[in-house]
Order: sequence, then structure tokens, then C-alpha cells
Amino acid sequence: MYIKSQAYILFLRSLICMNSALGRIPGNIPSDVKKIRIENSHLAELPQGAFSSNPALEYLWLNFNNITVMHTRCMQGLGRLSELRLQGNKLRSIPWTTFQDCPALTILDLKRNQLDALPESALRYLTNLTYLDLSFNRLTVVSGNVFLNWTVYQRTQQNDGPRDAVANALLALHDNPWFCDCRLKGFVHFLKSISPPIILMNSYLTCSGPDSRAGVFFYKVELKSCFKPSVTSENMNVSVPFGEKVHLSCRAQGNPTPTVWWTNGVKIIRKINVKHTSVDEETVNSELVVPSAQGTDGGVYICSAANYLGNVSVQILVKTLTSVTLPMPSYLPPSSPGEESVYIDVSIAKQMVYGIVLKWHAVTLDPAETWYTLHFGKFDDPYTEKISIAPGVNTYSINELFPATKYKVCVSLRNQSPTRGRCIVFVTGTDISEMEQRERLIHIIVIACAMLLAVPAGMYACTTDTRFSCCFDKCAKACRRQRRGDKALRKAAQNVTFDSLQMGSDAELCNRASKEDKRRRKKSDDKTHKAKAELKTSDELY
Repeated sequence: MYIKSQAYILFLRSLICMNSALGRIPGNIPSDVKKIRIENSHLAELPQGAFSSNPALEYLWLNFNNITVMHTRCMQGLGRLSELRLQGNKLRSIPWTTFQDCPALTILDLKRNQLDALPESALRYLTNLTYLDLSFNRLTVVSGNVFLNWTVYQRTQQNDGPRDAVANALLALHDNPWFCDCRLKGFVHFLKSISPPIILMNSYLTCSGPDSRAGVFFYKVELKSCFKPSVTSENMNVSVPFGEKVHLSCRAQGNPTPTVWWTNGVKIIRKINVKHTSVDEETVNSELVVPSAQGTDGGVYICSAANYLGNVSVQILVKTLTSVTLPMPSYLPPSSPGEESVYIDVSIAKQMVYGIVLKWHAVTLDPAETWYTLHFGKFDDPYTEKISIAPGVNTYSINELFPATKYKVCVSLRNQSPTRGRCIVFVTGTDISEMEQRERLIHIIVIACAMLLAVPAGMYACTTDTRFSCCFDKCAKACRRQRRGDKALRKAAQNVTFDSLQMGSDAELCNRASKEDKRRRKKSDDKTHKAKAELKTSDELY
């Protein structure tokens, strides 16, 4: 019989389909077909009863498809099937009970899939198997009972006659990421003890982990038995003065190596405060550090350890000897209802070509657990970017600032609106044609405007309530007059740094020393004194 269609070819009671777009098992396959070969196609699933209309089927090759799912009864009606090849698919698990419908199965090829587990009962229904290929999968740990309970293996152990009377059984288990800890002890022992008629296609199996055994051959590995973890601590009661560093430690033992973590109440302590040290394969030392003991740091700390056999914990009581109220500056504004009493001092720690580094100092009741929110945006823009800052961090870099732009940045407790005294307003310089001059001008203008609170009142022309165009015009004109008068002074002004600026010195900003400038500054002083009341309500300038 010879039938050819667009999807497959039927020839001599065989169906062959190679390199096609076939996405499912055809439903019109003749019932007397003995061999089906569908490879390099797009099969993704083997549904229930996929071949129930083909009871004569003996060979089923479905290599190099995209099969990810096998239904538990996908082999229903295949009592004569002797060979099943599923190489190069994407199977993560196999419904092993499906093979009870295939009592005649002798060859099972599952090479190059994604299998990561092999249950103890996996081979129960494969009673006549002579070839099993599980190589190039993702198996890490397998119980030795999987093969010790296998009917084929038991048959070889019980046979008292000549070995030739029992058919050989080939196993391929190489190229899996075996994790050689105590859980693999039974499996390694089985592999070391097997002999014909059970044959390994590649007897040089190697460990992929842990690191101490990576690359070691199975026949060189000696594994210990597994046991439940235990935890101990030398000091169960710790007293520490207020503000001092606290060191808590515990030792966990178990096989496999236990996972260790710390809790305080129902809260899991962050890993940045915990250090784990491996003593050997079965022992882990863990240390918890509290940088500065506060009143809220007292209480019960729990060191817990767990592996697959169970978990255990030990409690350590911590007492803070003295309760101290944190000093709060007298000039802080009153806190709004529901807001934590906190002091935050914000400053510009460093200036870069296109940005700044913001720094803040905060006094809170619980520094180790206090999160902040940084509010940043253009001064007149109602939209501000909100950035969450983790505990223990007190700096943040703001980059890619635009020239000739007024910005406002504030720091507050997380999810709270910024309040007076926690903000900085600053202005970037103008843009000019030459890149090198542009970079230096932005740098100097940002410093000059940031330092305006330190100079006499007459210089408040660049403060929060002044229009930026006016602010920059006055600053820029004065600097241009000075550059025309003295090139040497201009060079010195370009190289000025944050630390070299003199507080309250006009000369260090623009070096305006002429008599006419002094008369103008005197008039400006009179006008500024009148506007002082309004400026006090503005955000604090750096």
C-alpha cells in the first residue's frame, strides 16, 4: 500500500512524516499501520487515546518535536507497542502509569528532554524493558530504589541459571547535572554494584555539584547518610548597651547542608545583616549583626535551619540595657498626625558635569527599618518622580540634568509627602556652543546658586521666589563683566571648587569689586529686606 498526501506518506503499513508543519496526530491513520514516524514537526501534545485506533502499532517514533504534555492514557490500546522514541522533545515529566497499556514495550528513548525527577515507581510497569535512555536531561537527584525495585533488575538478581538466559538491559544516564549529596547515596551505590546483564552505556558519570565535588566521577565519590538538622547557640541571653553593635550566632548541622535564616517575631531579617560560613559539608555557622542596638531591637531572635528531612530552630533573647530618647532639634516643625517624628537634613554632597549626588542625614526611632522616598522634578512641574530608598542608604545620584533649569528635590519617609525643611532647590547653568566650556559653566553656576544662602542678603536674587530668567541674567552679566576685565580671574573662577568657595564672599562668586556694583548691591539690599518675609516660607536652598 502506498498513499501520499501533503502531510505524510503511508508506505508498506508505515506512516512517515518528516519536516512538516503537522501540529497534531492525524485522525485517519489506517488501523493496520505497524510503524509511525513523525519527526521534526510541530507536535506539542499526546492526547488521550491518540493511537487507540491503531492496535497493530509496534514502532512509534516521535523524535524532535515540541511535545511538552503526555496524557496519562495517551498509550491506550497499544498492547503490541515494542519501541517508543521521544528524543529531543520538551517533556518535563512523564505519566509513568501510562506504560501499563504497553506491556510489550522493550525500548524507551527519552534522551534530550527536560526531565528533572524520576519517581520511585517510575519503572514499575516497564517489566520487559531492555533499553532505557535518560541521558541529556536535567536529573539531579534519584533514589536508588528506582532501579532496585525495577522488575528487570530483580529478575537478574533472582536468576540462578546462566547469565545468558536473561536478556541484557542497557541504561543511559550520562550528561545529567547530578548533585552528589547524601540524597544520591543509594543511586551511586546501585551504579557501583551493577553488572551484566545490566549494562551502563557510559559508566563515567560525573557530579555537577556541590562545588566541592563538581567534575568528580561517581566511582570516586563516598557519600554519607542524610539526617535531620540541629541548631545550637553558645549564648541564649544577650544584653547590650544602647547604641552598641550586637553579634548573634548559631551553628546548624544536617545532611544535606541545611538552609539557615533568622527571624525576629514574624519578620525575616534581611540577608545584608547575616553572614553564613560553611565549616564542612554538614555544618554551617551563621552570624547576625545589628549595627546599633535601639530600643526596638530587643526581643527574641530565632535561628532556623531546614533541609528536606525537617526543620529546627533555637531562640536567643536580646535585651537593650538603656532606653534613650533620640535627640530632636528644637527648630523642627511639628509632625502631622500619623507621621513618625523624624529629623532629615538634606544637602548636595557632590556636583558632577551633568548631575549631583544628594546626601541626607536622618534621626529616626528605627534606622535599620526606615525606608525613604526621594521626590525629584522641575520646580514648577506638579509631577515629581518618586524613588524608594532602602534602609541604610543615605546618598543618591541624580544625573542627566538639563541646562538652564530649576529643580526641586526632597527626602521624606516612605509613602509620605515632603515637608518643609527637607527639600533643596537648585538651578543649572546655561548652555553654550563649546562642550568643554558648557561643562565647566554648568559646574560653576550650580555651585554658585547652591551657595547663595551663605552670602549676604543682597545675593538672594537667585532664590526660590525669583524668576529664573532674572536670576540667571544678573549672575551671567556680572560674570561676563569680570571676564572682560581680568582673564586671570576668569581662569581662577572656572577652576573653583565646592570646598574653595568662601562663605559670604561676593568676590568668590563673580568677583564684583567695582564701585558701581557696590552701589547697586546696596540698593538691592534694601529691596531684599522687604521680601525676606516671603522667602522664609520658601523651601530651604542649598
